[in-house]
Amino acid sequence: MLKSNYLCALDIGSSKIVAVVAEIHKKQLKNIFFESMPVKGVRKGVVVDSIELVGTVTKLMKNLRAKSGINIKSLCVNISGQDIVTKHSRAIIPLAERGNKVVTLSDIQLVSDQARVLGSSLEEEIIHQIPSSFTIDSKSNIANPLGLYSHRLEVDLYLISAKLSSVQSLARVIHQSGYDIKSLFFSGFATAKAVFNQEFKDGVNIFCDVGSDITELLTFRDGLLKDINILEAGGDALTQELSDALKIPWDLAEEIKKSYGVIGDSSQIDEDKEILVKKSNLYRPIKQREVSEIITVSSKKMCSKIKDEIEKKLSTYEVNNLVISGRTVLLEGFIETLESILSIPVRLARISDQQLLGLVKESNELSGQKYLTYLPALGMICEILVSKPVAMQPAHQNAKHFLQKITNKFKEVYQEYF
Repeated sequence: MLKSNYLCALDIGSSKIVAVVAEIHKKQLKNIFFESMPVKGVRKGVVVDSIELVGTVTKLMKNLRAKSGINIKSLCVNISGQDIVTKHSRAIIPLAERGNKVVTLSDIQLVSDQARVLGSSLEEEIIHQIPSSFTIDSKSNIANPLGLYSHRLEVDLYLISAKLSSVQSLARVIHQSGYDIKSLFFSGFATAKAVFNQEFKDGVNIFCDVGSDITELLTFRDGLLKDINILEAGGDALTQELSDALKIPWDLAEEIKKSYGVIGDSSQIDEDKEILVKKSNLYRPIKQREVSEIITVSSKKMCSKIKDEIEKKLSTYEVNNLVISGRTVLLEGFIETLESILSIPVRLARISDQQLLGLVKESNELSGQKYLTYLPALGMICEILVSKPVAMQPAHQNAKHFLQKITNKFKEVYQEYF
């Protein structure tokens, strides 16, 4: 009987921390378990209090282990925020001294490795490398040059990196919590791949993740990631506006926002409708219409920032789809407000991976839109399942893999000369 393996993803945000462990059997998802809790020690995606964060991670993982019964040792972890750095790096290699030769996997790997080296920095850690396009001789914008003939090969590699200091701080937190880092992801990239299906392979598609204090915008063209923008704007801005305008504590403003926040035409709310809030052992009435007016103004500011950021690179008329996620977008009227300002349809993010979708539907913890809380962690699970085999290879299969590599090399040589 084959033993089940597991994948565990940890999503560290500025307001919450989430862990998802997926049990794998015969390369199929068998079960998933979830745990989340509020977090301190992170601001705008950057660790600012490692001691606080270690305590939270330790407690969260202990709860998840008790719930799942799985002895978790390694984690797939996300990184985001202001310390993300993106750049394009190009490299070119000759394929033949005279004439042409067929482009092989080894050629693609070699030119990609060179572009990675040229784009690397001692102060940065590369998280993802994504080929934007290839050029063979005079033909540019080639999506996949494998099997084509050419005299030379060029690649445009899109690199997603993070400042080394941030990566080291994050790694230290994970290690002090008693775990190893299996993989590191830029959360927005993994989440987008879990949300986008075949429908989003053509044209310009944008994934927008509204967090508590930052918003990530990822632009894809014909299925390839082309641009990442991180805005210093999130759901906390709405809460802060309420807190300042109504002169109430931040936590109370957050509760009012979630329970009574309505974005849109405030005149539709009865002028006499009130919310009773407790302050200094006394109950104070607050007009719900006033709450709506404050949140509506603040939401329109945020949506305008999103539009301005998009239009720095392209016209909104070029955008085929915009998919949005984050708990803030669940506020009544937020999606409609964003649609109105952008003048394009806006969709709520939904999981497209069929295996994962089946398990999510079976879970009461993820009913309705609750899955949005766990979407980045689920995205990391999806990305690993798609990018490489899940089952861990036993030691006795090493010889088999070595023979497979030799076979592949012979195939490349055959393609090249015959």
